[in-house]
Amino acid sequence: MRPFQQADLPTLQKIREAAFAPVFASFRKLVGEEIAQVAFAAAEEEQAALLDKYCAPNSGREVYVAERGGEIAGFCAVALDGKTGIGEIDLNAVRPDLQGAGIGEALYAFALRRMKEAGMKVATVGTGGDEAHAPARRAYEKAGFSAAIPSFYYYKLM
Repeated sequence: MRPFQQADLPTLQKIREAAFAPVFASFRKLVGEEIAQVAFAAAEEEQAALLDKYCAPNSGREVYVAERGGEIAGFCAVALDGKTGIGEIDLNAVRPDLQGAGIGEALYAFALRRMKEAGMKVATVGTGGDEAHAPARRAYEKAGFSAAIPSFYYYKLM
Protein backbone atom coordinates (compact mmCIF):
# COMPACT_ATOMS: atom_id res chain seq x y z
CA MET A 1 0.00 0.00 0.00
CA ARG A 2 1.28 3.43 -0.84
CA PRO A 3 0.01 6.99 -1.24
CA PHE A 4 -1.32 8.03 -4.63
CA GLN A 5 1.11 9.72 -7.01
CA GLN A 6 -0.12 11.96 -9.83
CA ALA A 7 1.34 9.59 -12.45
CA ASP A 8 -1.08 6.90 -11.14
CA LEU A 9 -4.21 8.76 -12.22
CA PRO A 10 -4.60 7.33 -15.76
CA THR A 11 -4.30 3.77 -14.39
CA LEU A 12 -6.73 4.50 -11.56
CA GLN A 13 -9.21 5.85 -14.09
CA LYS A 14 -8.93 2.65 -16.15
CA ILE A 15 -9.47 0.53 -13.05
CA ARG A 16 -12.44 2.67 -11.98
CA GLU A 17 -14.01 2.44 -15.43
CA ALA A 18 -13.62 -1.35 -15.67
CA ALA A 19 -14.70 -2.04 -12.09
CA PHE A 20 -17.81 0.15 -12.25
CA ALA A 21 -19.01 -0.89 -15.74
CA PRO A 22 -21.22 -3.66 -14.30
CA VAL A 23 -22.57 -1.27 -11.65
CA PHE A 24 -23.65 1.35 -14.18
CA ALA A 25 -25.11 -1.41 -16.39
CA SER A 26 -27.08 -2.66 -13.39
CA PHE A 27 -28.38 0.83 -12.61
CA ARG A 28 -29.52 1.30 -16.21
CA LYS A 29 -31.27 -2.06 -16.23
CA LEU A 30 -32.99 -1.39 -12.90
CA VAL A 31 -34.44 1.99 -13.86
CA GLY A 32 -35.18 1.19 -17.51
CA GLU A 33 -33.90 2.71 -20.73
CA GLU A 34 -35.99 5.91 -20.73
CA ILE A 35 -34.99 6.97 -17.24
CA ALA A 36 -31.40 5.75 -17.66
CA GLN A 37 -30.91 7.94 -20.75
CA VAL A 38 -31.48 10.97 -18.54
CA ALA A 39 -30.52 9.91 -15.01
CA PHE A 40 -27.30 8.14 -15.98
CA ALA A 41 -26.41 9.97 -19.20
CA ALA A 42 -23.15 11.26 -17.73
CA ALA A 43 -22.63 8.85 -14.84
CA GLU A 44 -19.25 7.57 -15.97
CA GLU A 45 -17.95 11.05 -16.75
CA GLU A 46 -19.18 12.36 -13.39
CA GLN A 47 -17.47 9.54 -11.54
CA ALA A 48 -14.25 10.10 -13.53
CA ALA A 49 -14.37 13.78 -12.55
CA LEU A 50 -14.92 12.78 -8.91
CA LEU A 51 -11.79 10.62 -8.97
CA ASP A 52 -9.85 13.48 -10.59
CA LYS A 53 -11.08 15.76 -7.79
CA TYR A 54 -10.14 13.31 -5.03
CA CYS A 55 -6.66 12.88 -6.50
CA ALA A 56 -6.02 16.62 -6.66
CA PRO A 57 -3.90 18.25 -3.94
CA ASN A 58 -5.91 19.54 -0.95
CA SER A 59 -9.02 17.62 -2.02
CA GLY A 60 -9.96 16.56 1.49
CA ARG A 61 -9.33 12.94 0.53
CA GLU A 62 -6.33 10.71 0.96
CA VAL A 63 -5.96 8.25 -1.91
CA TYR A 64 -4.03 5.02 -1.50
CA VAL A 65 -2.90 2.56 -4.14
CA ALA A 66 -2.51 -1.21 -3.84
CA GLU A 67 0.08 -2.90 -6.01
CA ARG A 68 0.53 -6.50 -7.03
CA GLY A 69 3.52 -7.68 -8.98
CA GLY A 70 4.69 -4.10 -9.45
CA GLU A 71 1.42 -3.03 -11.09
CA ILE A 72 -1.44 -1.02 -9.66
CA ALA A 73 -4.19 -3.41 -8.60
CA GLY A 74 -6.64 -1.05 -6.90
CA PHE A 75 -7.19 2.17 -5.02
CA CYS A 76 -9.16 3.63 -2.15
CA ALA A 77 -10.07 7.22 -1.28
CA VAL A 78 -10.36 7.98 2.42
CA ALA A 79 -12.01 10.97 4.10
CA LEU A 80 -11.01 11.94 7.65
CA ASP A 81 -13.18 14.41 9.54
CA GLY A 82 -11.30 15.47 12.65
CA LYS A 83 -14.23 17.59 13.80
CA THR A 84 -16.76 14.73 13.91
CA GLY A 85 -14.35 11.83 14.37
CA ILE A 86 -15.86 10.07 11.37
CA GLY A 87 -13.73 8.46 8.68
CA GLU A 88 -15.15 7.32 5.38
CA ILE A 89 -14.01 4.81 2.82
CA ASP A 90 -15.01 6.65 -0.32
CA LEU A 91 -14.56 5.83 -4.00
CA ASN A 92 -12.55 2.63 -4.37
CA ALA A 93 -12.03 -0.11 -6.91
CA VAL A 94 -9.96 -3.18 -7.70
CA ARG A 95 -9.00 -4.37 -11.17
CA PRO A 96 -11.72 -6.82 -12.27
CA ASP A 97 -9.18 -9.53 -13.08
CA LEU A 98 -7.86 -9.31 -9.50
CA GLN A 99 -11.17 -9.07 -7.65
CA GLY A 100 -11.52 -11.78 -5.02
CA ALA A 101 -7.74 -11.96 -4.50
CA GLY A 102 -7.72 -10.07 -1.18
CA ILE A 103 -6.74 -6.68 -2.60
CA GLY A 104 -9.94 -4.95 -1.53
CA GLU A 105 -9.60 -6.54 1.89
CA ALA A 106 -6.06 -5.17 2.19
CA LEU A 107 -7.17 -1.71 1.03
CA TYR A 108 -9.99 -1.58 3.58
CA ALA A 109 -7.75 -2.83 6.41
CA PHE A 110 -5.20 -0.16 5.51
CA ALA A 111 -7.90 2.54 5.34
CA LEU A 112 -9.29 1.52 8.73
CA ARG A 113 -5.81 1.60 10.30
CA ARG A 114 -5.26 5.04 8.80
CA MET A 115 -8.56 6.22 10.29
CA LYS A 116 -7.64 4.86 13.70
CA GLU A 117 -4.21 6.56 13.53
CA ALA A 118 -5.97 9.84 12.69
CA GLY A 119 -8.21 9.53 15.75
CA MET A 120 -11.45 8.62 14.00
CA LYS A 121 -14.10 7.12 16.28
CA VAL A 122 -16.43 5.74 13.60
CA ALA A 123 -15.77 4.44 10.10
CA THR A 124 -18.38 4.55 7.35
CA VAL A 125 -18.71 3.28 3.82
CA GLY A 126 -21.60 3.53 1.39
CA THR A 127 -22.55 1.06 -1.32
CA GLY A 128 -25.49 0.03 -3.44
CA GLY A 129 -28.13 -2.55 -2.63
CA ASP A 130 -28.31 -3.96 -6.16
CA GLU A 131 -26.77 -7.27 -7.26
CA ALA A 132 -23.80 -5.51 -8.88
CA HIS A 133 -22.80 -4.20 -5.44
CA ALA A 134 -23.14 -7.57 -3.67
CA PRO A 135 -19.38 -8.25 -3.81
CA ALA A 136 -18.69 -4.82 -2.28
CA ARG A 137 -21.20 -5.44 0.51
CA ARG A 138 -19.55 -8.79 1.29
CA ALA A 139 -16.10 -7.17 1.30
CA TYR A 140 -17.21 -4.40 3.68
CA GLU A 141 -18.84 -6.92 6.00
CA LYS A 142 -15.65 -8.99 5.92
CA ALA A 143 -13.75 -5.82 6.90
CA GLY A 144 -15.94 -5.54 10.00
CA PHE A 145 -18.70 -3.17 8.93
CA SER A 146 -21.99 -4.43 10.38
CA ALA A 147 -24.39 -1.61 11.26
CA ALA A 148 -26.21 -0.62 8.07
CA ILE A 149 -29.08 1.69 7.18
CA PRO A 150 -31.08 0.38 4.22
CA SER A 151 -32.01 3.09 1.74
CA PHE A 152 -33.68 3.40 -1.64
CA TYR A 153 -33.26 5.87 -4.44
CA TYR A 154 -36.44 6.19 -6.50
CA TYR A 155 -36.87 7.47 -10.05
CA LYS A 156 -39.97 8.67 -11.90
CA LEU A 157 -40.23 9.47 -15.57
CA MET A 158 -41.73 12.93 -16.08
